[in-house]
Amino acid sequence: MSKTKPAAKSQDPAQQLDLRPGQSIELLKALHILTREGKINQDSRRKLKQVYHLYQFIEKLLKELPPSANGPTLADHGAGKSYLGFIVYDLFFKALGQGTIYGIETRSELVASSQALAQHLGFERMQFLNLSVAESVRSTALPDQIDVVTGLHACDTATDDAIAFGLAKRAKVMVLVPCCQAELARVLNQHKALNLQRTPLAELWRHPLHTREMGSQLTNVLRCLYLEAMGYQVTVTELVGWEHSMKNELILAKYTGQKKANSAQRLRELLKEFGLESLAETRYPAC
Repeated sequence: MSKTKPAAKSQDPAQQLDLRPGQSIELLKALHILTREGKINQDSRRKLKQVYHLYQFIEKLLKELPPSANGPTLADHGAGKSYLGFIVYDLFFKALGQGTIYGIETRSELVASSQALAQHLGFERMQFLNLSVAESVRSTALPDQIDVVTGLHACDTATDDAIAFGLAKRAKVMVLVPCCQAELARVLNQHKALNLQRTPLAELWRHPLHTREMGSQLTNVLRCLYLEAMGYQVTVTELVGWEHSMKNELILAKYTGQKKANSAQRLRELLKEFGLESLAETRYPAC
């Protein structure tokens, strides 16, 4: 007579899916990372892995902030569907019991859906604003000072706008993942013939593909120098788990108040060397 096998013990869904402790299953279903049955496909697993990896950096930086009466403030630019904002709130702000996250997004339908989801989940200290990054600097809906500024894949000059916002709001920390840096490549193209006559360095961006790549690399180098010149300690690293995207550069900037004159000088010299003086006033006015 065959023996009946004992029923397998049911596992905690969080353990099965490798979720972080305290992670809301309901939130992940609402964000369509999990199905209604609590399952996850490979694309969603990769997306969750990416957000978790970025959260590790943000969590550490949030813990290093000095305590304040109302808790930390975080502004997420180009929030989109606010995956990052919701995860950060769920894993950090919710348990903290104080602090506010502001999601800034230009697409009104995404702002409305994020507001509705936050209300449904009881995330009362999340606010969503239908503004461009530039408009948000002047908006009275935001406080005068913001602790943490994030810009995840803020396209082209939106990353520069996020930096300008962080400077205006005296941000203690900026977390930036630049994307589609096209502005500088356009300027390089305008003066390509002249630069080819002037310096052999112009061979680095003679071909269109190299112009795009060179423009992207140089844009981020200038951003880092600018942040250092404005008193930030800058770390550049790579986001693990973003293998499907070339846009995986992470810029972490922590305010120290020590403005580096050498970085400002290097920035000006690079602008001159590459024929980019026209960007000095618009992008790097304080240098």
